[in-house]
Amino acid sequence: MPGLQHRPFLTPIWLSVFGAFVVVCTLSFAAWFWGTADATTIVVVRHAEKELAAGDDPPLTQAGEARAERLATLFGGGAPGGINAIYVSPTLRNRMTAAPLAKRLGLTPLVAPAEDPVALAKRVLREHEGERVLVVGHSNTVPLIVQTLAAVKSLPPIGDDEYGTLYIVTVPRIGRANLLKLTY
Repeated sequence: MPGLQHRPFLTPIWLSVFGAFVVVCTLSFAAWFWGTADATTIVVVRHAEKELAAGDDPPLTQAGEARAERLATLFGGGAPGGINAIYVSPTLRNRMTAAPLAKRLGLTPLVAPAEDPVALAKRVLREHEGERVLVVGHSNTVPLIVQTLAAVKSLPPIGDDEYGTLYIVTVPRIGRANLLKLTY
């Protein structure tokens, strides 16, 4: 017949291969995106109330011990998705603040020097990707840790009598960090 066009025999095969390639690429992208969707959540608090006239390394007051118990109640339920690691400075007040929660969760707090809060924030992100971490800091380190984690320019300073501020920073693998400030 004079008006018929003949198509090559392999056209349906090439279309099938191209379609399979598109499907594989789409599924690979979806798997990569889903795998990178985990976020690291860091709870940053200042140590609880300390004895003011107790020397260089004071313990907590009764109010401080009660606040430490409140922190354990907030995050120590043992439910899936709970705290995976706890960081404290070597001071007694920081270790005492974290102790009730660490005991409930069966965790040993990791002691990190307080001299370099930026390095601590980077360490937490590097070593605990996709996990939930508590960091117990000081009035002069908490703002720097939170600023580094949340990539914000500045935070208001923490007053000498301010012990109940709690920051929750969620750092996704892709995108911007989220910051929530609470009082406990």
